[in-house]
Amino acid sequence: MFNELISESKVPVFFTGAGISTNSGIPDFRGPKGIWKTSQPIYFQDFVNSEKKRKESWERKFSNELNINKAKPNLGHQKIAEVMKKKDLSHLITQNVDNLHQDSGVDDDQITELHGNATYAKCLDCQLRYDLAELKESFLRTKEPPQCGECNGLIKTATISFGQPMPEEEMVIAQKKSISCDLFICVGTSLVVFPAADLPVLAKETGSKLVIINNEPTQMDHIADLVINRDISEVFSEISL
Repeated sequence: MFNELISESKVPVFFTGAGISTNSGIPDFRGPKGIWKTSQPIYFQDFVNSEKKRKESWERKFSNELNINKAKPNLGHQKIAEVMKKKDLSHLITQNVDNLHQDSGVDDDQITELHGNATYAKCLDCQLRYDLAELKESFLRTKEPPQCGECNGLIKTATISFGQPMPEEEMVIAQKKSISCDLFICVGTSLVVFPAADLPVLAKETGSKLVIINNEPTQMDHIADLVINRDISEVFSEISL
């Protein structure tokens, strides 16, 4: 049935969460082995107000706690990219920060990143982009949290932390894509983080079919047209267009 829904869809939207990247070696956040079971998140306000917390944040980043640098796209990422190449009006909304969708071949203009991207950093004030390799070299040498060379603002990985406002432009795009799609496919997301978790409801209420693929049940299963609780890579291995 999933294969048929994709084949018939003209405007599919994929909505991905951490579960799609676990087969690439990146642990999820809220599952049984989720990273928040062993390491509490650093809130945005604490990062801004505490040099100690900024140091801790950068130490975590450069110890590569999520193995993002070593991760490669898995079959789930690859199959989504394959589908999107054949569906000109398709779009991908992701809560992930690992850049694996881009690495699998999805164009930047087809992706909306709700939680940012962990593969580079930005100044919180002037938004100047920074390469992580250079920041790492400096931090390991000085143990001082980096500051912007242009405006002296705080530099942070380009991700949305707990307590940090969601990006308005990206949320507007995600809502518009959810309203205009004819098939909304949730992949590897627990659907408990709002306002992002409202997107499948919005899609369903505006006429889209809804598919939820996740290892565990979600609170949105009752409104879905199809629920698949199986390994994501296995599910996508069965897709043929």
